[in-house]
Parts: sequence; C-alpha cells; structure tokens
Amino acid sequence: MGVVDEIKAQLDLVDYISQTVKLRRTGKNYIGFCPFHSNTRTPSFVVFPETQTWRCFGQCNEGGDLFGFVMKKESWDFNETLRILAEKAGVTLSSQPRISEADVEARGSLIKVLDDAAQFYRSQLIETEAGAAALAYLRRRGLTDATIKIWGLGYAPSGWDELTKHMTRKGYTKDHLLRAGLLTERDDGDTHDKFRNRLMFPIRDTYGKMTGFGGRVLNPDDVPKYLNSPRTELFDKGRLLYGLDLARQEIRKAEHAVIVEGYMDVIGLHQAGFGNAVSPMGTALTEDQFKLLKKFTRSIILALDPDAAGEKATLRGLETARKTMDQDDQPTFDSRGLLHFEGRLKADIRVTTLPEGQDPDEIALADPEAWRRIAAEAKPVVVHVMETLAAAQDLNDAKVKREIAAQVLPLIEDVGDAVERDAYRQQLARLLRVDERSLVLANPIQRRARHTTEERSRTGIEASLNAITEKARSNRLLEEQALRLLVQDPYSLNELNRALGLLHVPQFGEEDFVESDFRQAFRVVLNSIRQDALSPKDYLAENLPDLFSPEDSNELIEKAPQPTVQKRLADQVRTALRIKRSHLDSRVQEILFLQSELEEKRYSDEEAEVLLTELIVQRRTLDEAAKSKLAGGDGAEERRPRPKLGIKGN
Repeated sequence: MGVVDEIKAQLDLVDYISQTVKLRRTGKNYIGFCPFHSNTRTPSFVVFPETQTWRCFGQCNEGGDLFGFVMKKESWDFNETLRILAEKAGVTLSSQPRISEADVEARGSLIKVLDDAAQFYRSQLIETEAGAAALAYLRRRGLTDATIKIWGLGYAPSGWDELTKHMTRKGYTKDHLLRAGLLTERDDGDTHDKFRNRLMFPIRDTYGKMTGFGGRVLNPDDVPKYLNSPRTELFDKGRLLYGLDLARQEIRKAEHAVIVEGYMDVIGLHQAGFGNAVSPMGTALTEDQFKLLKKFTRSIILALDPDAAGEKATLRGLETARKTMDQDDQPTFDSRGLLHFEGRLKADIRVTTLPEGQDPDEIALADPEAWRRIAAEAKPVVVHVMETLAAAQDLNDAKVKREIAAQVLPLIEDVGDAVERDAYRQQLARLLRVDERSLVLANPIQRRARHTTEERSRTGIEASLNAITEKARSNRLLEEQALRLLVQDPYSLNELNRALGLLHVPQFGEEDFVESDFRQAFRVVLNSIRQDALSPKDYLAENLPDLFSPEDSNELIEKAPQPTVQKRLADQVRTALRIKRSHLDSRVQEILFLQSELEEKRYSDEEAEVLLTELIVQRRTLDEAAKSKLAGGDGAEERRPRPKLGIKGN
C-alpha cells in the first residue's frame, strides 16, 4: 500500500536483519539469536523470507514485519522509521503533508482514456469487417471467444486517425491522447494514431489498471512485428509484466511463475489451464520485474525458445563474451544477471528450452501434459548453461573442456549457497569427465580458502516454520479486510467489541495486527473516534494518506462498499475471529517449534502440555463463536453448553 509496500519491495528483510544478526538457514527460513534480549543459549529468533516477517520465540515473544523490527531495535516511531527506510530503499517521500488531488485526478483520467481506447479497439475487432482478419487470426491460434473477451483483445484500424476521431467525439483532447501514448507527434506538430492495422493487447498493472497497449502486425510486411506504447506516466515496460493481473492468484497457488516471450504465449497458456504465465513483453528481464514476482513467489521458470536459449544468446550473458560479441536489441538470456537476481532476491530461477519450432501456447493448447512435463524438467541456470555449452562439442578435446570450464566456473562462483556451488562443480566435473580438483585449480577464485558449512536435517523445525509461514501469508489479507471494514465506520469498533464480549472473546485491538502499516492505520481509526475536532470521516481523510497511497486512501474512505449494518457487523466479527484464531494457530506452532528435539526445549513436557491444552480450549471457543448468529452463522453453538476456559475444559 503506497510507499510502505514500495519500501518493502526494495528492502529484503533477511538482508536487512543479517546486517546486525547472524542468521543460519533452516530450510526456507532463517534462525539466529534474538537481538532484543541477552543471556540466551539457543537461537530463538526466526525470519520468514516468503512473508517478510520475523518472530522471537524466546523472552520477547514478539514478531512483526520490517518496520516492526526497525522500530523495536532503534526505538523510533513509525514516521521516523518510514523516513529512514525510504532513504535506504531509494523511495521518495512527498514533502507535502497532503498529496495533490489534481495529480490523483490526472492519473485517473489517464486510466480512463486508456480504458475507452481499449473499448474502441475491442468493438473494432468484434463488430467491423476490417477487424475480421484479426479475429480469424486469433481463432486460428486456438483462442476461444471467452478468452478473447477476458483479455480484452482488440483491433486498431488501418486509418491514420480512426482512434483520434472516435476519442475526440468522446470529449478527449490531443493532449490526453499524447499523454496516454496513443498518438505519435511529428516534428511539424502533426499527429496520427500510433497503432494502425494491428492486433491490440491491453496491458494492465499488477492490480488490473490500464497502463498501455501492445500491438502485433497483421500484414507481414509491416514493421516492427510488435509495437508497445511509449513510456508514459503509467507505462514503463521494464516495470510491468504482461498478464500478472490475471496470473497472480494462480502463481501463489502453483507456487511458481513461468515467464514466456510473447502475449499469445501467455494467453494460450492461461486458456490451457496454466494461469501462472507472464511475459516481459519482448524485453530483457529487469530486476524490477523479478521484484514484482517476488511478492507472489520465489520460484521462477524461464521458458525460452531454442534461438533465445541457444549458444550465442547464452554466451552473451557471460563476462568473457560481452567483450567480443556485438550487442543488439534482441532479448538476451543473461545467465550471470539471473544468478545475481537469485542471490539478491533469494529466488529459485530455472530455465527450460522449448522444442524446435514450437511456441508455448501451441504446445499447451495441443497437449497440456506435454507442457506440464516441459515446466517440470526446468533446470537451474548454471546447469542449463553448462549443458548448452557442451551440446554438440567434442568433450574428448582438452581445449574444449578448458573453454567450457573457463566460462561456467565464474557462474558457479556467483551462486550464493556453498552447498549448491559444490554440487555444481561436481556436476561440471562429471560432464567434462575431469577430476573436480582440477576445476578448483583452474579457477583463481577457488584458490582462496573456501568456507564450507554443513546443515543438519531439520525436518521437524521446517514443518513447524512452513506452517507458520502459510498462516502469516493469509493473515495480511485478513488484517487488510478488518481495517477496510473499520474505516467504513470507525464507531463500528465499539459494536464489534460488544459482540465479541457476548461471545466470551477478548476485544479486538492494536495487538491483533502484525503488519506495522495496518497497526498504525488502526491507531488512526481509534483516534478518529476519540477526538472531537473533526468528524471521523474527515479525520481519516486528513491522516490516512500519510500511510497509504492517494488511490488506496480514496478507496478506503469513499469507494468502499457500504453493506448493511448487520452484514458489516457479521463480517467484522467473522474477520476478527479468523485473525485471532490465526494467532492461536501460530502460537501452537511456536510451542511445537520450541519443543523440537533439534533445539533446547523452552518448556518442560508438562508445561508444554498445559500451554497447548489452554490454546486448544481457546481455539474451540473461537470456532464456536464463528458459528454464532453474530458472525453470520446459524447459531448452533447457542444450543450447547459453553465450555469453561481453562485446562479442565478440554
């Protein structure tokens, strides 16, 4: 949400905490000694990279996000923390206490221009004779009418000013169209439609708002084959991924994203049931694009066609080849760059090569199982490079072995994990049929002393940590929902807590929020009903923009749906109960983690049993409360005796 989310996208929690806390990896997560208390013999501080949260299982018994960590460690308030972290992240904070309404309105009007243009192109595709050829092309590619509608595909007519005339009739000026990237202006000041006789692909941001267009030629003699909108206030293709607005939920579900080359590849894969595909729109992949994906997954597969993944393109990503090969504007497979992304973003990036002459959409639409196998067989970047270099080479030739080793070993050294580096060296040695020690001697970097670490199996801990991670992921969504409902009517907090009291559940308060920005926003909501200088609505309008972007603040205050009082209260009770139950589940996992045989136990077996019993009773109370009429249930629990809180109640 606004600058807070932008800061979190730029600053990785593991990297930040590692500057002051020595962390050790345990599966997907990291553990170390808590920096907030001393006199501990065992590590009790855990960082969850996937959810960018931390938790101390020791004396502190606290947790939170990046902001919560910094605020506790430095004893800063939220605003000071926001300022410092923004500076570290390179995020500019507005010096104005209030964000310009004119800027918000201008941005909204620009999105409206693009929406109306998309409707025009859509009607040209479906309703005109000129668009019939484009529609026939889409159907030949196997797309259904439903898919064409979902993706909003259209057709730009061949005339020089067809769009201009249509948009002018709707009241738009030439300046509107130029700012939206829909017109091309010549040196003499004359303008014409930028897209003509092209199949049109609306391009949206992560949350579905229009940013621009991509256009594909229908006449093979036209150039370029693909044409994107120019850079505008909304459109920057290096910061966008085509299809991410429709893919983000499936990416979370599949736990990995697939990056393909073109628009049709993405659309065809989605129609075939593979909704986790996105495209960089014909450009070299950027770190900003990987950061977009990092919000939804750390596992990424690049599906490259044989040309893009061939030897020359592979070598183009290596330092030695950069000095000798001509550069061009074609998409390049920068293997070293990808390894840097892996290291900085803590990602798992793999590469798969497609069969000769086949596109991803063709494969998936013809045989979904074939595509599933191709994605499953994706290989780590280093393995892909070494196998590509070795293909069709005489590996009996000592000079060939030397050349391949000279190009692959620097890549292996870029790998952050020592265990992975050793595994790749062994694999390269087997591929070249040489002794691994010769590879060490051949690489100057390896002549230095190597620091190796061996990690013990931590199956029990990983199971507990992964369970906590999954809960933390869903909890942010619950917290956001709770906040939205409160912003609709701040006084409803009193009604909510009265209802929770009737259900024998603790009141809903600041401690129920894990996310620092939501916790701060809850304080604003609470203050809005404690002060009397302004109406709560005006107070929120004055103070929420400090925490949220203007669009989000406006949506929270003005555009949020207004349910009936009864429905809103039921939604609030249900959301509060789910948040509290999530906290209880996390607490159960914490105790199991602390009692793991791989760590020194925090509690005796008897103490742990008592704690777990109490938590189970509390959880049962929440579950029964969720069935109540106050939470929108059928009230079945009201016909049964309520268990007493305490150990014996179990």
